[in-house]
Amino acid sequence: MPYKDKGHLAIEDRGSVLVVRVDGGRHQEFGLDIAQQLEKLVTRADRDPNIRAVVFTGAHPERFVSHAAVRWLQEGGASSPTVGRRGAAAVVRMAKHVDRSRLLGPVLRRTPMRGALQLERLHSTFLRMNRSGVLYVAALNGSALGLGAEFAWACDLRVMADGDYFIGQPEILLGIIPGGGGTQRLTRLIGTHRSLAAILEGKPFTPAEALANGAVDTVVAQDKVVAEAVELAEHFGKRSKGTVEAAKRAVYFGGSLSLEDGLHAERTEFFARVMSKESQELMLDYMETTDATGELPLYTPGTYARSLAAGSVPGRRPTDGR
Repeated sequence: MPYKDKGHLAIEDRGSVLVVRVDGGRHQEFGLDIAQQLEKLVTRADRDPNIRAVVFTGAHPERFVSHAAVRWLQEGGASSPTVGRRGAAAVVRMAKHVDRSRLLGPVLRRTPMRGALQLERLHSTFLRMNRSGVLYVAALNGSALGLGAEFAWACDLRVMADGDYFIGQPEILLGIIPGGGGTQRLTRLIGTHRSLAAILEGKPFTPAEALANGAVDTVVAQDKVVAEAVELAEHFGKRSKGTVEAAKRAVYFGGSLSLEDGLHAERTEFFARVMSKESQELMLDYMETTDATGELPLYTPGTYARSLAAGSVPGRRPTDGR
């Protein structure tokens, strides 16, 4: 039976936070429809200054995302001629250039380029999430394997349900390796050796294991997962959207470079923000408050706690929140 996608993202608007339920059909699989809808959602979130965070959770009662739709992957591979590593490298390099021009002509649909373009587009969407001033939170209401886990790794924070659930990369058991970013993102989360061992074995982490090794940020009762994720989204969403974007770019992209290049990335983001109207107002405010009170605001009892809750140091002049 040919692969037919039935994936859907159901979006609930909660003001500055969008709660998105990923519906992957009967088996809760991630397919092309979900990938395309996710791309549109990220574009919407970036363009709307009022959207500060997005929370993803699964429509299935016990699964966040099962894994990629295997028929989607298999048919994509079967429809293309076999290529070696050199050929594959050439294909994926070409796919990057073609994707930038948004061209996918009929000539390419029966070649390795088709699958490479789809993968390039998905990687591009995940990278846009990492570059964005919007905070992305995975509310893992159940298990996630393969692309489901990679989707969670691509988010900024992860809340996982406690119970008989699991998260990991089983691709090796199907004769492939992670293709949605797992070899890179999981490695950056938990370290090279633990990531390699997990990928080579194909055994997933329990919630407790995922928490202990840093693959998720918190584990709560299943009925509290979405609420906890929304609370985190609202808390971090109070920070300046532009500054969140700068911090994410510096950490995600600078953190994987050499120290010298990473510091260059940090300087770039720092200077872009330090010259912004918002940061100038906040720093002037800070100095004026210091002059008026005789003490540094962050060392005034109670001010630090209020700053964390508000997302900025309270002062004497309003900011526009950009």
